Amino acid sequence: MAGLPLSIVIPVLNEGAEITSCLQCLQGLRQAGVELIVVDGGSSDDSVARASAQADLVISSPSGRSLQMNAGAAEACGNYLLFLHCDTRLPDEFSSLWLSDNDWGFFPVKLRGAGWAFRVIERAMSYRARLSGIGTGDQALFVRRDMFNQIGGFAAIPLMEDVEICRRLKALCPPRVLPSPVETSVRRWQQRGIVNTVLQMWWLRLAFFLGVSPARLARQYYPE
Repeated sequence: MAGLPLSIVIPVLNEGAEITSCLQCLQGLRQAGVELIVVDGGSSDDSVARASAQADLVISSPSGRSLQMNAGAAEACGNYLLFLHCDTRLPDEFSSLWLSDNDWGFFPVKLRGAGWAFRVIERAMSYRARLSGIGTGDQALFVRRDMFNQIGGFAAIPLMEDVEICRRLKALCPPRVLPSPVETSVRRWQQRGIVNTVLQMWWLRLAFFLGVSPARLARQYYPE
């Protein structure tokens, strides 16, 4: 399997309800030579069993997206790494060739919910990311493997690992924002409320840029 052009790394934790659908959507890419790696963070449901039949590799690591994605990257064979949330779907027409000659980047985002509020949010997210050069995990970050190794991968922090790595990558070169959007779930907004979620995310990003520790922010984001 050495020399595969792309490895997709998917961190999961109790995602039995999502992982089958996620991996089914990626089987065409798998047949085209893309490597699928699922990294479980200690699920108590059937996530691992469901993933095993449809992924090239399923491994375990300590929980936390940054730790899980680093663990997956360490096992990956691809020249490019793409980090995909379980509830995010790549464009139907996506090919690993899209990443050719790009160092790193991400996608615009489309939210999988009806209503004008989600249209406003997705446009604001995509515009902010394009303007700032800072993507989020929902936008399927991708990076050349050698560049990922050069910067030491994701920082071992419990929140904002996506923003933090984008800041370091951006210092090396600007990102490539691909033309077609990924589609991601609105379950976060549904669970916590649209207004509350938007305000919380803006506050967390601002606090992070002002130097508040990710550990403290994680306690606010994951109060349970």
